[in-house]
Amino acid sequence: MEKEQNQNFKESEKKEPISEETNHNSKNIENKEEQLKEKSPEEKILELEDKLARTFAEMENQRRRFEKEKEEAFEYGGFSFAREALNLIDNLERSKQTLLNDNTLKNSEALKKMLEHFEIINKDLMSIFSKNNIKPIDSLNKRLDPNLHQAMMEVDDDQKEPGTIVQEIQKGFTIKDRLLRPALVGVSKKSENKHEKDKENKEKI
Repeated sequence: MEKEQNQNFKESEKKEPISEETNHNSKNIENKEEQLKEKSPEEKILELEDKLARTFAEMENQRRRFEKEKEEAFEYGGFSFAREALNLIDNLERSKQTLLNDNTLKNSEALKKMLEHFEIINKDLMSIFSKNNIKPIDSLNKRLDPNLHQAMMEVDDDQKEPGTIVQEIQKGFTIKDRLLRPALVGVSKKSENKHEKDKENKEKI
């Protein structure tokens, strides 16, 4: 009787199913063991060296980006201030034109002295700008350059090639290699009569 009970107990132990979780854990352990067995010490060292090399490369890229941003901040940090300062030049020019158009001041000694003072102030401002790499754009009699000029009007002029700057409405400036503000200009175009005559001449030929 006792032998039969022991036999039945052993058979029940054999028939007890293995849980899925236990089976999964055992497979993970086997996989990790296989991975550890697959990589030799030399391979592990090479893998670490590759990771270190990539880390150092990323650090170097970040350092270069930081240096570039620092240089740009140093060189162009006063960009907004410089653009606002150009209003001084504009206001001086407007004041000068107002005085010149005042009939009560024409040909007077007072007007002459005021214009002399305006000229001195203008030269001082331009000198300060130049020391800070802020320079006026040379526009008159130049071809229109969209990177430097903004055409505001067209002027009939048969003596110059179409697209030549014949009038400067507002002076433009650059700061180092950047545009601070474009020059507002008037460009030449052929008069309609001239254009029609050229067309007639071509048709006759």
